Amino acid sequence: MSGSLRGNVGKKDAKAQRAAGKVPCVIYGGKEQVHFSTDEVSFKPILFTPNAHLINVNVDGKEYLTILQDVQSHPVSDSILHADFLELDPQKPVIISVPIRVTGTSPGVLRGGKLVKKFRKLKIKALIQHLPDEIEVSISNLDLNQSVKVGDLKMENVEFLDIKSGVIISVVSTRNVEPAAPAK
Repeated sequence: MSGSLRGNVGKKDAKAQRAAGKVPCVIYGGKEQVHFSTDEVSFKPILFTPNAHLINVNVDGKEYLTILQDVQSHPVSDSILHADFLELDPQKPVIISVPIRVTGTSPGVLRGGKLVKKFRKLKIKALIQHLPDEIEVSISNLDLNQSVKVGDLKMENVEFLDIKSGVIISVVSTRNVEPAAPAK
């Protein structure tokens, strides 16, 4: 993503930027705040995806490694009014929400149970080089009335910030559940 520095900062300037099809933005978290504007079209690959992205922002030739922290949209037209970017430091851990990908086939679902997904993303804390693109959750050994909790997940160099007893995914029984085969 690239943008150009904003000379003025304020309501009038922001209104003029939006009228010209630009989105006023700010990068903070570094040595100084950087106010810039960019085209609204450049947000499309960032916003309309479930993935968390590290974004290289080029402002008048200077590169910043950032993540999108906040976006304000117009309540009616859904156009982007403002965006905040957080500048990243490779030595400092980052807190970010990462999507979950479910893998495997649950024996409980095969017997008629219903798979219930409570989380779509999990909040994690890690250094930039250890950030995963997604968190894989296997349901291969989930039977009826069993679940995977946040505390069950283990990833090297990643700290999970959601409550440990939070249920990520579970298999609940329904009316048409096939009874378990008797043990021999």
